Amino acid sequence: MVAVLESEFFLSEILGRKVYLKSERIGRLDDFVIVETGKLPEISHLVVVRPFGYPSLLLPWDKIGLISNTEIVADVVNVTDYEKPVPDSAILLKAHILDKKILDMDGHEVEVVYDVKLVLQHDRLYASEVDFSRNRLLRRMGLKKIANFFAESQELGSTVSWLYVQPLPEKIGMFRGHVKLNVLKENIHDIHPVDLADILEELEGDQRLAVFNELEPELASDTLEEVEPRVQRELIGGIEKERAAQLIDEMSPAQAADVLAVLPAADADELLKLIDQDSAPKVQRIIDKHDESVLLYATQSFIKLPPTTLAREVIEDYRRFAREKDIVMYVYVVDAADTLLGVVDLRELIAADDAQTLASIMTDNVIALHPDETLRDALEGVERYGFRAIPVVGEDKRMLGVVAYRDIRGIKPRLD
Repeated sequence: MVAVLESEFFLSEILGRKVYLKSERIGRLDDFVIVETGKLPEISHLVVVRPFGYPSLLLPWDKIGLISNTEIVADVVNVTDYEKPVPDSAILLKAHILDKKILDMDGHEVEVVYDVKLVLQHDRLYASEVDFSRNRLLRRMGLKKIANFFAESQELGSTVSWLYVQPLPEKIGMFRGHVKLNVLKENIHDIHPVDLADILEELEGDQRLAVFNELEPELASDTLEEVEPRVQRELIGGIEKERAAQLIDEMSPAQAADVLAVLPAADADELLKLIDQDSAPKVQRIIDKHDESVLLYATQSFIKLPPTTLAREVIEDYRRFAREKDIVMYVYVVDAADTLLGVVDLRELIAADDAQTLASIMTDNVIALHPDETLRDALEGVERYGFRAIPVVGEDKRMLGVVAYRDIRGIKPRLD
């Protein structure tokens, strides 16, 4: 049985993910091999590239113990058994489908395949749709926040079920042709290209502000975080201070500090008086880099379970445990008083026997931070030990929160 945190994936988002053999990293996902045995093509193998000149691996799907958008864990004993070249007849999603033109039955060019949607059904992974939306293109360019803004206007007619894709050549080799559909161009809505640079950073000031003012507060806040400092200053200067404060209140203290730090001191001080007064002192401390307690960056959204919990119970119900959690790749083992007893990496959980308890597989010598330690201490800790997150505990080892590396790594340059 494959453990999953999501039931749907996009090819572009999962390519390049780290692949582990239990706790040992063995390479990165490079491609998927598909077989067209039914209405939807099924993933049969994963192509894994390895560092230092080691041969690539061809891992069968039934040897995958965990798959998510962050990592993949293989359940194999000896990786050398899978050091095999990809057969010339194999159909590869990235090599043969991604970025190919879509043609209709009459050979008319429709669009370009910017992504492929993958769905998990009954422990099998299938390619369900080809996606030619500009939303997926923007996401592949790393422009996720703005892509969300255009998603609603673009999604209609911007994907095609694989049911409408004609069978690919049997002897595909290094296929350099185009994907062909069993539908006519007239049956697919035209899609207008959206260039983010023309919308925000490359627009003239008045046009940029007009687009920005159309955004809902939550999306406007996310967008404000993404644009370059020059544009941040211009946008904040062009809107009412009350609205600017509203957008900053949507952010975490660390994100708000990042935005306010690029403003003239007088403007930043004025906005600090307008934002939520419970968070304003935290924002100010981060800006000043005085007393930057690591708790300012800690989240309460993590998985914690008692030591008697069975590994089988966690795996079978992992999606429920991980739902809406910020930290999902570690399980923190605590007693009834929230005392931190140990930590279990998800890779270790996959490798454990079903009947083992968390107490029997956890690491009890946990590296943790204390409330009086700083952001710099947190960065040094996660980088020294290679953690993706690090817990914060009080003197009694009671869990106070968890700091994720992804939430603090971007702040590092300001500390140097």
